[in-house]
Amino acid sequence: MKTAPDIPTSVQFVDIDADQAGQRVDNFLIARLKGVPKSRIYRLLRKGEVRVNKGRVKPEHKLKAGDRVRVPPVRMAEAKPQVMPGQGLVNVLESSLLFESDALMVVNKPAGLAVHGGSGINLGLIEALRQMRPESRFLELVHRLDRGTSGCILIAKKRSMLRHLQQAFREKSLGVSTDKGITKVYQALAVGRWPNERQRINKPLERLELKGGERIVKVTPNGKVACTEFTILRQFSEATLLEARPITGRTHQIRVHAQCAGHPLAGDDKYGVDEVNDEMKQLGLKRLFLHAAKLQFYLPGATEPTVVSAPLGDDLEALLSRLSAL
Repeated sequence: MKTAPDIPTSVQFVDIDADQAGQRVDNFLIARLKGVPKSRIYRLLRKGEVRVNKGRVKPEHKLKAGDRVRVPPVRMAEAKPQVMPGQGLVNVLESSLLFESDALMVVNKPAGLAVHGGSGINLGLIEALRQMRPESRFLELVHRLDRGTSGCILIAKKRSMLRHLQQAFREKSLGVSTDKGITKVYQALAVGRWPNERQRINKPLERLELKGGERIVKVTPNGKVACTEFTILRQFSEATLLEARPITGRTHQIRVHAQCAGHPLAGDDKYGVDEVNDEMKQLGLKRLFLHAAKLQFYLPGATEPTVVSAPLGDDLEALLSRLSAL
């Protein structure tokens, strides 16, 4: 393990460029001083150890291009140690790059890898990528995928790109239809025979916390608007391969909408059926069958969309072959 390389041990002065402008100074420091507790960062601001153009500032102060930020030294002990990705993970991620420009990359996230560390997870996708790309000044998740979900995920390499794409995702979460929005397409294996050739499920979803602390999502009248379109791709004797297009962007949306339709996803240990999942394990399925197969989005100023696709993993293709043989 090693300490984050960007933690300053002496006073640093950072000149804000156009791409960094517009963000709050507290968010700038949180991103720059990765691993330093937020409480410590806010204490530095309160004590005036952080200065912008030689003046004290409040956490909500917005930075402008040309500003000079004084970043004080932070004791190394205050930063959490970082876990280095193993060579196996490095190899997988290097072979999983689907698209890259000077401002953006799209990665085919492996199933089982969290998008970021925390809650007992020492190393996530974004931490691994930052250590693999130490020369990159800025790498941030544009959106998230569940740990068990594989497929396309957007990583911004510039703050301007992060703002651009996150605005498109905010509109999507509200169900706002725009000519230049983001389209996400998943492939999922539902238990049983899906009844309709095409189905749109409009069911509001609410995030709830159970007594034991587990967080789940349920269909409730008080939930947020949520809509998913499902299309049958292949029918098997006891399962259906679906294309799922979330019109809105809610947590666990596809999984819960499939469950409320009476056909939970194969391998889903939260919303699925244990007996069916055990049967699928016997056929070789060791994880949730949900894959972010395609992303369509518009780069700033573009008139044509960028489309990036990720093929199903070998393990999922092998399962479909076994189901076809039944």
